[in-house]
Parts: sequence; C-alpha cells; structure tokens
Amino acid sequence: MNAEDPNLCLSASSPDLLSDASHLASGPIAVFDSGVGGLSVLRHLRALLPAEDLIYLADQAHVPYGPRRASEIQSFSRSITQFSLDRGAKMIVVACNTATAAALDDLRATFAHLPFVGMEPAVKPGAATTRSGKVGVLATAGTFESQRYADLMARFAQGVALYENPCNGLVPLIEAGELDGAETRTLLESCMRPMLEAGVDTIVLGCTHYPFVLPTIHAIAGPNVRIIDPAPAVARQALRVLREHGLLAPAEQQGSIQAYTSGDPERLAQMSETLLGFELRVRGFCWDGLELDRAED
Repeated sequence: MNAEDPNLCLSASSPDLLSDASHLASGPIAVFDSGVGGLSVLRHLRALLPAEDLIYLADQAHVPYGPRRASEIQSFSRSITQFSLDRGAKMIVVACNTATAAALDDLRATFAHLPFVGMEPAVKPGAATTRSGKVGVLATAGTFESQRYADLMARFAQGVALYENPCNGLVPLIEAGELDGAETRTLLESCMRPMLEAGVDTIVLGCTHYPFVLPTIHAIAGPNVRIIDPAPAVARQALRVLREHGLLAPAEQQGSIQAYTSGDPERLAQMSETLLGFELRVRGFCWDGLELDRAED
C-alpha cells in the first residue's frame, strides 16, 4: 500500500451545517456502519445498483455502537456524514441499526438537503407474516432502548408478542471473523433458545452484522422459522429515493467501491473478501485525538 492523503482525519465536533446535496447528482452513495455489518447492506446495494459509485465507511475505532450513548453516536454520525460530503456523496445510507435509532432524525435535521436511508428492525413484516403471533427480535441494546424502536412497536406490533435479545458479544465476534465457530454458535443458542421455546415462528434481524451469521441462525432456528433480513428492502428504498431526487447514475456506467475504516485497513480488506467474496480497496481515516493518523491507499 502507498501512503496517500495522511490527513484524512475526522473531528468528533459538529460538522458544517450548511452542506447542500443539490450539486451532487453525479456523486457516490455513502454507506456507513460501526464496523463490517454494513457490508451486508452494501452487497445488496451493489447487486441492485451496479452503476452507482459507493463509499463504505467503517468506524471500527468505536465498534460496537450498541453500548454507547446516543449523543456520542450522533456526534460520530454527523462527522462521518460530513466526511462523506467532502468526498461528493449524494446520499447517505446509515447501514447501522443503532446509528439509525440514535442519529437518523438528527442527521436529517442537520443536513436538511441530503437524502438519507436508514435501517430499522423489520417489525412490520414480522408482525404481518407470523402465524403464531410471536416474533423474535435480535438487535442491539441501543436499538431496543430507542424511541424509534418504541414507535415501531406501537405502530406495527399491536397484538403480537415480541421476544427480544440484544445478543451481547455477537458484534465483536463477527468483527473478529468468528462467523461459524463454537463460541458464536453457543452465544446464538443462548439468545435464541428461549424465544424458540416460547413458540416464535419469525425472527427479525435488527443489526446489520447479524446476516453474516445467518447459516448458524438458520441451523438453530430450524426450517419452520422465518428469518427476516431488512437489508434487501433498504437497497430497494435507496433506489426509490435516488429516483425521487433524480440522482440515479447513468445505467451504462460501471460503479466503483471505495472503503474507509478508522481501524485496520488491511484487516477490513481481508474481511471484505470473506464476507462479500471480493476484496475491497480500503483506506484509513482517523479521529482527532486518537492515534489513527494515517490514511493508506
């Protein structure tokens, strides 16, 4: 790797509030998460929108977001959004359920002219398709504690029993590449067994990391339990928003992907090959006050 642009640093302070997306029609879509989880959304965006340039940002210096304060996640999210705008982003996909719950409303108010697409646990389709009236939800503590999640339950889960588990420790295991090991299976067993014994017939994934352990989730759940991953619906929503704003790239264009991480670029590149089937080109970015002071190409 060759060192390039060694000052790709983000400040945790509030960004410029005057950012305007009106001139960004030819720019990339920025997709961000605390770590590798958002790659589960990126792969559906790439499949549905092959002409679009994509920027992926993994804030692995702060992973996981789940236990962090909402105000802290909002600060991270504003700075990542500004970083994306500085690279010409025309739309932001918040590919993190915790960041969506904590920061999406704040981002939309702060960057009023910029289109955003966020994540949310698929409580609505889960409630609509369950036969037993019992739905399991696997998400992070930050998502469960959010007003956005409470609003989802109030709107769509009336008359449905929800069995929730934050799967504490699962995100770090996935970040470490432990997708199908004994520790991961044991943790998922402990999270899922009580809800399965209660009779859930549908399980909703409320964290973008969790689709990367779907084979283990399916193995534990069995063939009669439906698992709902919201990532394909998020990609479809991104397509709708681009059309509404006249921001679709020319169909004949071949899109590119550039990735950034506040963690180890080589590690993210290796993980992307495992998770996506191809290796991303990854550069580093840093936060002011941290020791991450290099950006590599």
